[in-house]
Amino acid sequence: MAQYWLFKSEPDVFSIHDLQQAKGKRTSWEGIRNYQARNFLRDTAQVGDGVLFYHSNADPLAIVGTATIVKPGYPDHFAWEPDHKYFDPASTPDNPVWFMVDIRLTNIFSQPVTRESLQSEADCSQMLLLKKGSRLSIQPVTETEWRAVHRIAGIPPL
Repeated sequence: MAQYWLFKSEPDVFSIHDLQQAKGKRTSWEGIRNYQARNFLRDTAQVGDGVLFYHSNADPLAIVGTATIVKPGYPDHFAWEPDHKYFDPASTPDNPVWFMVDIRLTNIFSQPVTRESLQSEADCSQMLLLKKGSRLSIQPVTETEWRAVHRIAGIPPL
């Protein structure tokens, strides 16, 4: 049974258009340095799960498209590279601390689904993204929320 996720990214760091330009429209989702988000990637996210791609720290804040997980959680090897921005000396190949998944672009919405539009959608009223203080960069999404986002975007859910 497929699960659904929301992945946040700042568009000036990595946008949905960067994913569109990636080889095979696929990339690793590395650099997660929050334990709860890491646990989702390591323990729960699976191949075939749907991803809502959310542009954070942007105007407007919005879900701009979708992706699919194409490789389940595996150690984030960037944590082992001393010159890399995601280096963590506590993480080693024998005892990895951080994990990542690979995603592939599924769809870019012609009209982004803004945070404002989500707030006015009853089916999204419990969405973690909209909860005060919710800052997780990886968060679960219910099937109802997944379908509502697609309805707002004007496309059928995949």
